[in-house]
Amino acid sequence: MPLSPAIISSVLPDSIAAEIGFEVGDRLVSINGQAPRDLIDYQFLCADETLELEVIDVKDITHHVEIEKDYDEDLGLEFETALFDGLIQCNNHCPFCFIDQQPPGKRDTLYLKDDDYRLSFLYGSYLTLTNLPAREWDRIAQMRLSPLYVSVHATEPDVRIRLLKNLRAGQILDQLRWFQSNRLQIHAQVVVCPGINDGEHLERTLLDLAQFHQGDLPTVASIAVVPVGLTRFRPAADELVPVTAADATDAIARVQALQHQFRQQFGSTVAWLADEWFLIAGADLPPESHYEDYPQIGNGVGSIRQFLKQFKAAAKRLPTEISPARQLTWVVGNAVEQAFQPIVRRLNQVNGLDVNLVALRSDYWGQEITVTGLLTGQDLLHALKDQPLGDGILLPSLMLKQGDTRFLDDMTVAELEQALGTNVSVVSGIDDLIRTCAQSIAATPIGSGVIKLGCS
Repeated sequence: MPLSPAIISSVLPDSIAAEIGFEVGDRLVSINGQAPRDLIDYQFLCADETLELEVIDVKDITHHVEIEKDYDEDLGLEFETALFDGLIQCNNHCPFCFIDQQPPGKRDTLYLKDDDYRLSFLYGSYLTLTNLPAREWDRIAQMRLSPLYVSVHATEPDVRIRLLKNLRAGQILDQLRWFQSNRLQIHAQVVVCPGINDGEHLERTLLDLAQFHQGDLPTVASIAVVPVGLTRFRPAADELVPVTAADATDAIARVQALQHQFRQQFGSTVAWLADEWFLIAGADLPPESHYEDYPQIGNGVGSIRQFLKQFKAAAKRLPTEISPARQLTWVVGNAVEQAFQPIVRRLNQVNGLDVNLVALRSDYWGQEITVTGLLTGQDLLHALKDQPLGDGILLPSLMLKQGDTRFLDDMTVAELEQALGTNVSVVSGIDDLIRTCAQSIAATPIGSGVIKLGCS
C-alpha cells in the first residue's frame, strides 16, 4: 500500500524551498525515489548534497525537482504532522491512562492514544514498547533512534501486566536487554499507583532499572517516579485510589534511600521523584543541585526549582518602579502555590506593581491538588467570575493546546476574556513574565487576540 504524501504546512522564508517556489498545501511524494514514512525519514533522506523530489502541487500537478545543496542544509519545509503514515496507537488498557479519564465530546485529538516510538524519539513522549513488530525494532536499531522515553511502571512481569492489561507487558526486562545489546538509551518513567506498584514493588523496579545504568553509555539514562493522577471521569470500576499524603511520604522515604545508594554506586542519583510527591506530602523540595542536568524535567522533576532559579537570575532586570501603576492576577494550579510565593513577593517589590497569585484546584477534573497544566477554562471562569482581577490576567501557556488558544475543555482564551470582561496575557517563560509585569496590558481591547508572552 503506497504511503500518503507529506502535506506541507509551512515554507520558511529565505529557504531553499521558498526560493524554488514551494507552497503551503503542496505534497511531498518521494526523495531520491523513496517515500518518507515520517519526519525521521525526511531528515535522513535530506542529509545529502543532491536531491530529486517528487512533489504534487496544490493544483494536483506532479513535479520532479532537482536540488543541490550542502549535505546538512535544511530545505525549509514544515509538515502538518511528523507522521506521514499515521500514528501508532496504544494497545494497552491502563486504568490510569489520562485519555480514558476525560469526558466525551471534546476535540478528536484528545482521544488519540499515542504509543509511537517516533514521537518518543522526536519529542520525548512516552511509549510502552508493547506493540512494536520486528521491523520497527530493526528500524530503531538501524537508524540509531536514541534515546527513547519508556513507560516502565513495573519490572515484575505480573505487576506490569496487571497495570497495562497486556500480556506482552511482561517482556520489559528482555526489551531493556535488547537496548543494552544495541547500545541504545532510554529514559524511564514509573507512574506509581497505590496498592499495585508502590512499596516493595517500587523498590524492586528501581533496583532492576538501575542495573542498566552502567558503563560509558548507560542503557537506562534516568528514571522519573511520578504519582498517579486521577480524574472524576475515570471508569467507576477501576481499582485505583488517589495518592495520599501518607503514600507520598512513604514513596519519598523509599526513593531517597535508593538515591543515596545509587549516588555511591554510580555517582548519579539515577532515579528522581516528581515535584508532586513533595507537594502532596507537604515536604520541602530538594535543593536545585539535586537535579543534576534535569534529565526528567518533562515529568515535572525539578521544574519548580528550575523555574525559581531562572526567575532569580531574570529578576535582576526588573525595574524599581512602573508607571502607570497596575494590578495583575496570575493564575496557577494550587500545587505550586507555596513554592511561587517568593516570586510574587519579589514582583511586588516593584513600586506600582501589584501581582495577586490565584492558585486553583480543578473542579472540572475533580482534583484536590492540581498542576497548572490541567486547569481548564471552566475552572478559571467559575473561580474568577465576579472577582476583582485588576488590569488583566497572567495565564501560563501550559494550560493551552500547543500552538492554539484552547484549554483542555475546548474553551478558548477569547471566550474566557469575554466571559470575565478582562484581558488575558498568555505567558510561557520567565523573561516574558517579567516583560508582561513591567508593561501595561490595560490598553489592549478585550478579545483582540492573545498576547503571547510567558510563564510556566
